[in-house]
Amino acid sequence: MRIVIVTGLSGAGKTATIKAFEDIDFFCIDNMLPDLIPNFIDSINEMKSNVENVAFGIDVRGRDKFEHLLQIIDKTQNDKIKYEIVFLECNDAELLRRYKENRRQHPLSHSGRIEDGIKIEREKLKDLKERADYVIDTSDDSAKKLKEKIVGIYTKEGSSSLIVNIVSFGFKYGVPNDADFMFDVRFIPNPFYVDELKGKTGNDYEVYNYVMSYPETKKFIEDISNTFLNILPLFEKEGRNQIVIAIGCTGGQHRSVTVARELADILLKEKYKVILEHRELG
Repeated sequence: MRIVIVTGLSGAGKTATIKAFEDIDFFCIDNMLPDLIPNFIDSINEMKSNVENVAFGIDVRGRDKFEHLLQIIDKTQNDKIKYEIVFLECNDAELLRRYKENRRQHPLSHSGRIEDGIKIEREKLKDLKERADYVIDTSDDSAKKLKEKIVGIYTKEGSSSLIVNIVSFGFKYGVPNDADFMFDVRFIPNPFYVDELKGKTGNDYEVYNYVMSYPETKKFIEDISNTFLNILPLFEKEGRNQIVIAIGCTGGQHRSVTVARELADILLKEKYKVILEHRELG
């Protein structure tokens, strides 16, 4: 199990970092008490869960429990459990600006002055920062830029963090309301009118071969796949986590299923994370 501890100065971007880990398929818990980490690990092992990547957001709001964090890491780390520490740093001027902008009180500024809280926190976090695997300075970072840094560190080289949902559907049952892109493939000859294909679907090779035998099908798939291979990196650059591509025919059984399958295969080969759903097939 890979466990990432996201910590650092209050106001340096822990919440945005946790959201970035969620977007790359980490199981995340924010404001985790360090003393509960061993119990969490035991529960995952007992349930034989498939959870492999975990990110905990931990900060000084854990009060005295926070000081036990390094002891707990040393005690529970072994060949099967690997800890990594991501420490978020930020300069004092930017932290002050963020606190004043959000009208928040620093959790350690008992005197009421934010500057005092930041100073105390830096001292408390000194040992943890020295042990960190990654120290990320967020002073000049937007939430989008911070996410790019996390994705760059924690996704495999050449892979994408963008999730592409491809949905086949039938227009006769209504269109998907969450579609970002929608394509109508009713121009392709319909296998429904071929007796031996009527009861089959685009998941059957007979229907797949029939639909793909038409030059217009191949040309259409080539055109839209090239379009998405050009624009998906731009969506990812702008911080999009997910897009939905809907492909419809009359009943959502034959043509849309076949085209959706083919598009999904193309994007998978380009290392995109693809979720393929055939709505009318259940």
